[in-house]
Amino acid sequence: MSPTPHGGILCDLHSRDSSIRSELLTESKNLPSLILSERSLCDLELIMNGGFSPLKGFMNQEDYHSVLHQLRLSNGILWSIPITLDITDAKIKSLSIRLGSRIVLKDPRDHTSLAIMTINSIWKPNQIEESEKVFESTDQLHPSIYYLFNSTHSNYIGGEIQSINLPIHYDYQSIRFTPFQLRQRFQDLSWNKIIAFQTRNPMHKAHVNLTLRASLEHQHGNLLIHPVVGLTKPGDIDYHTRVKVYKAVLETYPKGLATLALLPLAMRMAGPREAVWHAIIRRNYGATHFIVGRDHAGPGKSSKGTDFYSPYEAQSLVKKYQNELEIKMIPFGSMIYLPESDEYKPIQEIKDGIQTKDLSGTELRRLLQNGDEIPTWFSFSSVIKILKEAYPPKHKQGFVIFLTGLDRSIKTNLSKALETSLQETSSRSITLLTNSSPPTLNQTEENSDPERLQTHAFLCAELCKSGSAVISSSNLTSKEINRTYLLESVKKKGGRGANGMGVLVHVLGGLEDADGDGDGINGNIENNKDSWVNGNGTINGIVKTNGNGTINGNGHNGNVKINGKKKLNGFKEIG
Repeated sequence: MSPTPHGGILCDLHSRDSSIRSELLTESKNLPSLILSERSLCDLELIMNGGFSPLKGFMNQEDYHSVLHQLRLSNGILWSIPITLDITDAKIKSLSIRLGSRIVLKDPRDHTSLAIMTINSIWKPNQIEESEKVFESTDQLHPSIYYLFNSTHSNYIGGEIQSINLPIHYDYQSIRFTPFQLRQRFQDLSWNKIIAFQTRNPMHKAHVNLTLRASLEHQHGNLLIHPVVGLTKPGDIDYHTRVKVYKAVLETYPKGLATLALLPLAMRMAGPREAVWHAIIRRNYGATHFIVGRDHAGPGKSSKGTDFYSPYEAQSLVKKYQNELEIKMIPFGSMIYLPESDEYKPIQEIKDGIQTKDLSGTELRRLLQNGDEIPTWFSFSSVIKILKEAYPPKHKQGFVIFLTGLDRSIKTNLSKALETSLQETSSRSITLLTNSSPPTLNQTEENSDPERLQTHAFLCAELCKSGSAVISSSNLTSKEINRTYLLESVKKKGGRGANGMGVLVHVLGGLEDADGDGDGINGNIENNKDSWVNGNGTINGIVKTNGNGTINGNGHNGNVKINGKKKLNGFKEIG
């Protein structure tokens, strides 16, 4: 039997508000609206479907401070991660937001009205304090710390939610469940012991052996494979590939032992606090047991080269609150392969001198990129096939070269030279994007820079994902904020399995040669000479022109040399 939800009641706001949905929808047409971020969209879905019970909205200031300092809501209920809605000063002013205001929260994908929020709290958080309390660090190599300081707006607003529509998912609908639906499924299957397994990575033989062992050690409890398909760690394999893997892996379990359900969670990679949060969420979804592994929800290495959290710190914190969580933790260490006996065992059970094999995530990615064989002791043939299809070797992956600089003619000549050189040395299709391609993207007063930027980023990412080599000499790269956006877009959306590859080349010409630039980007040059000349910002490659058509760069494994022979020697690391 599933445990009671956290806080005693499943806060299924969508079901609660079904009788007044038409009234809410009518009201929403006359209210100011706020477009959510990807993270806030994930948070809102789990608030509305009960996954975040007992929350009934985004946290107010009192709950927020209590969670930071006490790991509890202001009413004393255990909760470890702040769930907040951030907003700019400009939006507060333009939407006339004040205490008691009602605003519509909209889906960023299609601007569908999802909920109405009644605001009962507005405050400016101390982001350094939040970072230190939640993540135990301010090191921005932690992806969520970087997000906090670079993407989170300066104000938080809190308040209760009334649900209009849950976010629509057009994919994998048969394995998407609300907490109520999943609890009902367990009841229909007569499952009494439900062991939840959290993952944001593809599953391999070690994971299957771990979960089977957990089941065996707990009276053959049934398994809930509950992967995250919201926001995870940058660089993770895309969730479409992972879901295909999970479906393939599910076939390897004994019939009736395991089920698969997707969780639309935006992870914070907060280690110990996140493990407590994950346990609460799985309790709300009906699980009775929860597997917590080594370095659970760890973000990787810090800028000092050390782990942000100790290997079993997450297990210790979950154990501390075990009684309040009312979901039993199953702690596990690493599962290691023993070639002599052809089996997996927990690392703590392996005696000294026994031969073992292991394959790190980094090594797996290297094998995939190079098209090398993945050992069958490590994974299933069905999984290997899926990963190879989704993760082509480097020479089949696309990439984007963004050219930025003051002199339009130099950029144009360089882009054409690069195009010709790549045609000579690469089997990829080559696409050259300039200010006039496609023609509809010409800069005009009516066609705003943000629109052009988003469209350009989309084109670059899609072409990159299809395996093309893209050379962009658009004047959109004249601004540092645009360059960062373009590179991040390609990284996040331009890859197949892996990150998309984007390279920024800063073409340095003399300012005296840039006055005739026809791109309309020189209005503030006098105020920004140092940033242009020195190449500050997110720069991956620096190139200089000496005026005779020869271009030398120090960005990627040697020089880029393009002259009458059109010889390309650089950028080797992008394949």
